[in-house]
Amino acid sequence: MIPAGGRVISVAARPRIKDVAEYAGVSPKTVSNVINNFEHVSDQTRAAVREAIDALGYRVNVAGRQLRQGRTGMITLAVPELDVAYFAELAKHVMAEADRRGRTLLLHSTGGVRERELAALHGFDAHFSDGVILSPLSLLPRDLATRDRRLPVVLLGERPAAGTTDHVGIDNVAAAREATEHLLSRGRRRIAVIGGSVRGRQGTDRLRTDGYREAVAAAGLPFDEDLVTPVHAYHWQDGARAAAALIHRDTSPDALLCLNDHLALGALRALHEAGRSVPGDLDVMGFDDIEASRFSVPSLTTVAPDKEQIARSAVSLLLDRIDDPESGSAQHHVVGHEVMVRESTGG
Repeated sequence: MIPAGGRVISVAARPRIKDVAEYAGVSPKTVSNVINNFEHVSDQTRAAVREAIDALGYRVNVAGRQLRQGRTGMITLAVPELDVAYFAELAKHVMAEADRRGRTLLLHSTGGVRERELAALHGFDAHFSDGVILSPLSLLPRDLATRDRRLPVVLLGERPAAGTTDHVGIDNVAAAREATEHLLSRGRRRIAVIGGSVRGRQGTDRLRTDGYREAVAAAGLPFDEDLVTPVHAYHWQDGARAAAALIHRDTSPDALLCLNDHLALGALRALHEAGRSVPGDLDVMGFDDIEASRFSVPSLTTVAPDKEQIARSAVSLLLDRIDDPESGSAQHHVVGHEVMVRESTGG
């Protein structure tokens, strides 16, 4: 029994909408309108309902609402590798945003394998998830063109084809251009790109290499394709091997632009073992601003994408599609980035 404005009402162990309605002296429909933020409710009534919600400790039954709508209340995040720090940090932000929006997040690692990315793109042929946020490495444009449109999908990072599926990412060309400009401003002229590519499809490696080329051209320097060093994978050891090979050339570089922080941190280790000082002999720069970049010796200059905003935008886009699958053409959200200058380039 709970007192309510001079009355005493009986409330169930777990308060229901009708209990809130009785406490506030309104109809259950009015309580529902306030919970769903409908506009046509007076401020006085809205305040009375919210007071009743707080007084009774009422909580919205999200699971029940989702089941009534034929949904699970769960969304999936599929990334190439959870043991790569960037994806782990991104997953943390996506999980926090999903929780804030009343959803449960399922995590899946594809390994960058096309078959597993296709399985994620099609919802794993199951019905346990209302939508998928996918960071692909191997998907082809035709994969997106033939996907089942009934399953909402938001892409991160790689975008195999423009205009077919909702997408969130940074401007990779601009980010790499700014990173290269920073190195050029320090007098570096032979800047190698570890993880870069000048051929093949327009993936992240190509886009970042294009940004590098734009900055080099704007500085009046010739583009030397030999300074662009592809790697097998974007792991610590790949960066170490590439850096070791580059510094033993007859004309070695004076700076390394590494296309993720794992490559850059591996390169720092190789340079240390070779007796090369950073930033004395070479500058080293990374991408992603993972937590380890702040604690390396020297600390790593890197491009920091706004991972929290990527998560917010991706979850918001996905939930909008879940609520209204036919809500218009695919959207492309560009999220901000920042060059974080640290000790590896003299900061």
